[in-house]
Amino acid sequence: MAAARLWRLRGAVTGRCAAACGSVAAGAGRPPAAEKLTARRQADGVRDIVLNNPKKRNALSLSMLQALREDLLHDSKSKELRVIIISAEGPVFCSGHDLRELSCEEDVKHHSKVFELCAEVMTLIQKLPVPVIAKVNGLATAAGCQLVASCDIAVASEKSQFATPGVNIGLFCSTPGVALGRSLPRKVALEMLFTGEPLSAQEALMHGLVSKVVPEDKLEEETMKISHKICKSSKSVLALGKATFYRQMTQDLDTAYKMTAQVMVDNLTLRDGQEGIEAFIQKRKPVWSHSLDKKK
Repeated sequence: MAAARLWRLRGAVTGRCAAACGSVAAGAGRPPAAEKLTARRQADGVRDIVLNNPKKRNALSLSMLQALREDLLHDSKSKELRVIIISAEGPVFCSGHDLRELSCEEDVKHHSKVFELCAEVMTLIQKLPVPVIAKVNGLATAAGCQLVASCDIAVASEKSQFATPGVNIGLFCSTPGVALGRSLPRKVALEMLFTGEPLSAQEALMHGLVSKVVPEDKLEEETMKISHKICKSSKSVLALGKATFYRQMTQDLDTAYKMTAQVMVDNLTLRDGQEGIEAFIQKRKPVWSHSLDKKK
């Protein structure tokens, strides 16, 4: 299947998408078992998870999804872990699923396994007790766009673009639509899903798919600035707040206020909640805000 036919994106996107899709379609077989598809490193409370298969445009193959899940879950309840950043090597952040795994070469059982694991990873991101930031520098399509939409925060370079072009090959991006429909206005999400046309970084920012857009040379700096700010807050308070935010989003207004009011009462019983308020009253910094600095 020709790459241009696969994506049908306009202008400069066409070339990049064609390259991305071509590498996925042309790749013979799956990566060797020994090949490391992600890289994980952690320092000062910040864990970097890097999609590390640029030759296949960081496609979310079954192996890539398994590696990503492992990196996300690794010691996730550790007191040292405060924030997770997901980034990628190469010019494509993530091109979506490995289409070879969705071809007739594989059976329905395998197809189901791919989508089930993908859904597990996407929902895991929002269930983790720490904020997860997507650091996007390049093209994010289909399930790659879904990954960005599933993260709590997304910082993108100006050259980044986002698309759900599955409709152009007869495979509607239904699962990416779940994340898009919860991140974007309905009509914007549906236009992306119906046409496969891309959003620029600025359009993605305007519609709420990403949090910030910065020049490429400022991407690392801005992402770390946000991460270090998060690290200064209480992990237990952030974990409670994150879980509550996603929970209330599915509720009606009255139920949401009733539930969140109780959570704020519960928050006050936490040691960090008490300490933070007392510190504010006394005009001093809470002790826990320096906890990571002391370990440096």
